[in-house]
Parts: sequence; C-alpha cells; structure tokens
Amino acid sequence: MFSTFRHLSRLAGIARSFARHDALFLFELHPAGAGFARVASLAWRPRAAVKGLRPGQRLALALTALGPTFIKFGQALSIRADLLGEQVAADLSSLQDRLPPFPFAAAKASIEADFGVPLSALYTSFEEIPVAAASIAQVHFAVDSEGREVAVKVLRPGIHLAFARDIDALAWVASLAERHAPQLTRLKPIEVVATFAESVRIEMDLRFEAASAQEMAENFAGDPTFKIPAVDWQRTAEHTLTLERVSGARVDTPAAVAALGVDPVALVKTAGEVFFKMVFRHGFFHADMHPGNLFVTPEGTLIGMDFGIMGRVDAATQKTLGEMLLGFLTRDYRRVAEVHIAAGYVPAHKNVDAFAQACRTIAEPILGKPIADISIARLLGQLFAITETFEMQTQPQLLLLQKSMLLAEGVGRTLAPNVNMWELARPLIEDWMRERLGPAGKVQDAISTTIATLEKIPHIIERVDGLTADMAKGGLKLHPDTARAIRGEGTSQRRMARFALWAPWVVAAALLAALMFR
Repeated sequence: MFSTFRHLSRLAGIARSFARHDALFLFELHPAGAGFARVASLAWRPRAAVKGLRPGQRLALALTALGPTFIKFGQALSIRADLLGEQVAADLSSLQDRLPPFPFAAAKASIEADFGVPLSALYTSFEEIPVAAASIAQVHFAVDSEGREVAVKVLRPGIHLAFARDIDALAWVASLAERHAPQLTRLKPIEVVATFAESVRIEMDLRFEAASAQEMAENFAGDPTFKIPAVDWQRTAEHTLTLERVSGARVDTPAAVAALGVDPVALVKTAGEVFFKMVFRHGFFHADMHPGNLFVTPEGTLIGMDFGIMGRVDAATQKTLGEMLLGFLTRDYRRVAEVHIAAGYVPAHKNVDAFAQACRTIAEPILGKPIADISIARLLGQLFAITETFEMQTQPQLLLLQKSMLLAEGVGRTLAPNVNMWELARPLIEDWMRERLGPAGKVQDAISTTIATLEKIPHIIERVDGLTADMAKGGLKLHPDTARAIRGEGTSQRRMARFALWAPWVVAAALLAALMFR
C-alpha cells in the first residue's frame, strides 16, 4: 500500500511540474495524452514566473525540475525539430550540457573520496567552474601531476537515488500496464524499463564508461574519421573519469563548423558512416550521440564524448538488420516482410503479403528524400499503427539502437537538412551487404557454424566419457516402461532380446546427438 501511494505521488508530481510550467502541450501531441493534459490543467495553474517564456523554455524548466530521467528525455527531443518545431528544439538543447552545475566543493569531496588523497595530489591545477553540466555529471578542465591537459568528469551527488526513484515508478507503471491492459503486452513495458534500468546502472559507474571509451578507441584505431579521447586509468574511479583533453567545434553549431572550413554535407556523410561501422562492423555503438557529445576538428574528424550509454548488436542481429536494410534499399518489400517474420518480430500467422504492403507504405514516402522533406511525426504515427495491426513485438535489445538512429539522424538534420545521411552512406552499406550477405558471407557463416560445432567436441567427449563410466559402474538407467519392454512383458521375447542388445547403443547415440546440437 505504501509503495502504491509513493508511486501515485510521483506521478502526481510529474503532472504538477508540467502544469505549473505550462508545458502540457507536450502531451497534447498524442490523443492518449490529451486527457491527461486536461485533468492536470484543471488541478494546477501555471506559475506566474513562466509567463512570457517560449514553450521550449517552459518545457526545459519542467523537465529539469523533474530530474535526470526526464532531462534525458528532453535531450532526445532537443534534436527532433521535426516533432516539436525548430524553436522548441533549440530551447531544449540547453539540457544537453548547460544545466545548473553542482558546487565545486561537492565535486572535490567526491574525487577525494574516490582516491583517498587530496585533489592536489592528482592534479596540479583544477578549474572550479565546470565547462559542461549535464543530467548525470559535470566536466572540469584540469592539468594532471604529469603536466597533461585533461577533462575530469564527476558524477552528480545523489544521482543514484534520483534515478532509483524514477525507475521504481516506471517499473510500477509497466507492471500495471501489463496486468490491466493486455493490448500493451506486445510492447513489453516491463522489459523496456529493465533495459533502461540496466543502461542507467552502468552509466552511473564511470569505470564502465572508461572501459567503453577504450574499447571503442581500439575499434577505430587507425581510422581518421572518428577519434575517442584516451583514458587516464590512474585517475578514474566509480565517481570520477579522467580523459585526454581534446578540442573541436560542436556539430550542432553550423557557424562554428563552417569557420573550421568543414563541408557540412561531408560531415553528415562521415557521421552516417561512423554510425554504420559501429553497428555493422564492430557490433558496439554509442547510444547517446546527441550534438553535445559530438565535436569536429578542422580536418573533418568527428570526436566522440560521453560513453556512458552503449549498445551491442550480435552477428545474428546484424545479419537480420542488414537483410531488412537491403530489402528497403532495393524496394524488395516482400523480402523485408519475410525477414521480420523469420526473426520473430512479426507473428508467423500474419500474412506476409499484407505486411509487405505495409512496409511499402512506410518506405516509399521517404526513400531518396532529403531529411527536410520527411515528416518523422507522420512516419512514427504510421509505424505505431502498423505495429499494432500486425502485433509486432517490441524488441528491448534494439531500443538503444533505435534511439541512437534517431539521434544520429537529428545530427544530420541540424548540419545539412537538404540531404539524406543514410543515402550518403549507401556505398558503405552496399559494400557490407555484398561482403556479409553475398556468397563469401554465406561461406563465412558456414565456417563459423562449423567452428562453433567443433568447439563443442571436447565437451561432448567429456560427457560421453562420463556416460560410459556410469554405465560401467551401475549400468544404463532406463525408463521403467523401457525396462518392462526389454523383459518381454506384452511383446515377443525374440524382438525384445534384439532390442535389449541394441538399446544401450541407441540411447547413447541419442544422447550424443542431443549433446552435439544442444
């Protein structure tokens, strides 16, 4: 009872914050949220302090007041001008890295608690005013004891409790949805919340972020298109991350990018190719690529920041996604439908031709079009209608990838709205398709499957040895029905005698087959 009251209180607090900041317009974008907005507007009136502010400014204040979970939501919206309009998106961009900072004293205390030594023992100089402050942490410039310029990221005090409260409330709402709204079960709300909770748990231990940064740096070693700052492991701990200091222009500042002499179209192409390499070459991608985390050098090299939220794609999923992408690019919508069904994304009882037709309605209006001519709002509405009609299951393991694709496309929309970043990256995509899905790729798949099977042989031999030993000690234990059949009960003695002779070997062969293909 107490937990239910706590969750209801949190939901009421959310409604109150949006109403008091006059930001309920966000819910009115969808029919399901319009009723919520009406009720909240009757319960709470806007504060006088927000009168005269632009809608985006009011929304940014409401999300900031609600804490880190909602700030992250606002960061995602800040690059979707097609959903909320240019001005609202611009106002929300302050949530990326320009939030109110926490005091230097708190940052200093956190670092010293992490390492057990005074701050001066780690850094010869440390700028008290942070250069960036976001939902999870803030960043200070410093010089380490070896004289190297570094950037030091420090977690916000109390951030674990703030996220735990929101995740607890989201899990409660998800369980209610699955229990009382069966039509929402296909969206897997409980699994979605669990996926979000796991990503947040990792993000709040900066040692995981350091490991991710180093892994991605190794993936892009020797690649001039993407750079990752080097990790200083001696000055990195759970609440503190020290990285090489790098410089460049933020990708969402067209004037600064132009001042560097970088072609924005070429930069969008690079961004698309980098994202593709992450997903399809490395299977390890940056899942928080908003403009505050991407910079560019005068050479046109992208610099990645903030590796707290990462995602992985296994080989099987890469192949599935690649076949879907190839089907869309070649307008083979039946193949797209078949891949969806084979992967289990669409139930097998659904008509493949009908789903292929639905795929056509999504793809044809956007293929080959510049981003500026594509209405993502209408596209999402169409997608939601199709997923409901065809009972498509939410894939929690792909949610980070879907989010990352939206963020990457948002970067492209900011830099060069008259081009389509995925079309620019098409040659790279097609090369991968030929390599992975062509004859050579199929041979490689066969080799990989064979190797995986061969790797099981030592385990199989070990199990067979154990089986043989058991037979030598106490004989092979058979099911009572089998034992009665061997004794000849209800059958001819001769047939059962032959069965008794061959039964152990038949059973052993069956066990061997089961072990081989388990």
